[in-house]
Amino acid sequence: MRSLLDFTSKGIYCPEGKFYVDPWRPVKKALITHAHADHSRPGHQHYLAHPHSETIMRQRLGNEIQMETLDYNKSIIINGVKVSFHPAGHIPGSAQIRLEHKGKVVVVSGDYKLEDDGLSTPFEPVKCHEFVTETTFGLPIYQWKPQAEIFAEINKWWRQNKENDKTSVIFAYALGKAQRIMKNVDKNIGKIYTHGAVENATDALRKTGLDLTETIKITNDIPKKNYAGNLVIATPASIGTPWMKKLAPYSTGITSGWMMLRGTRRRKAADRGFVLSDHADWNGLLEAVKLSEAETIYSTHGYSNVFTKYLQEQGLNAISLDTQFEGESLDSEL
Repeated sequence: MRSLLDFTSKGIYCPEGKFYVDPWRPVKKALITHAHADHSRPGHQHYLAHPHSETIMRQRLGNEIQMETLDYNKSIIINGVKVSFHPAGHIPGSAQIRLEHKGKVVVVSGDYKLEDDGLSTPFEPVKCHEFVTETTFGLPIYQWKPQAEIFAEINKWWRQNKENDKTSVIFAYALGKAQRIMKNVDKNIGKIYTHGAVENATDALRKTGLDLTETIKITNDIPKKNYAGNLVIATPASIGTPWMKKLAPYSTGITSGWMMLRGTRRRKAADRGFVLSDHADWNGLLEAVKLSEAETIYSTHGYSNVFTKYLQEQGLNAISLDTQFEGESLDSEL
């Protein structure tokens, strides 16, 4: 059967439904897998996303955008195509988008991870004929430890800094990873302060009904001495900026899957690197493909060529796509 998808210069298009999934150029109707900036872009006439994405999307794209929401495992019909959203486990509101038409089922996964992070609705496999997967960390070297081990490392670092009267400044995406950190660190160690961008994203998620840890937004009227011994969650874009001066003396840590690579932490001038990613690792990607039972696998952003070649060597019909999704960046705000 013919594919339900066309891969165009504007993005992933469903001709039968007359809509796009995460398009990177302005279109009439865009179905959005999640609210990160590389998947949720401005300029579309109409948006469809999960309810947990709505507030942050309106905050970023403008409250006036024409937007509808669809809960997980609910379905609607768009021009004869049955559409449903299913948990991707990437960040709150992240969805795999399932399309069904005349017996053909396609799933566009967006970004995802299989480990339950305690914050996002956990990933649910969706069987399909065609599966569009990210490959941000699509190399065998990328294999994550359980997040409990990573947070034990973060808590230990925080305690040591507190003993030395230092502020612990940890850098993370404002949307998703920042809230994952505040949800899972040991709040008995101290208070959690946030960069303005982190607090804005956190407040947006609170407005969707998510129960998130109490945080304190950093403002100019907070005495410098208040930060010592506590945790500050800031965006990677804050590294090396004058904004950091008010937090001194401090120790810095970066949370990213890229921390597995030697030299990355030094290039970003951080004291510690914590291997914490909101994307699937090599084994997670392979498991997601297996659970989908898909006959055709499309690989996007990341190590798509390597991952595709590996799948082909396993006898699968795999195709690498050129898209404008960014995966995990050390410099992104969102």
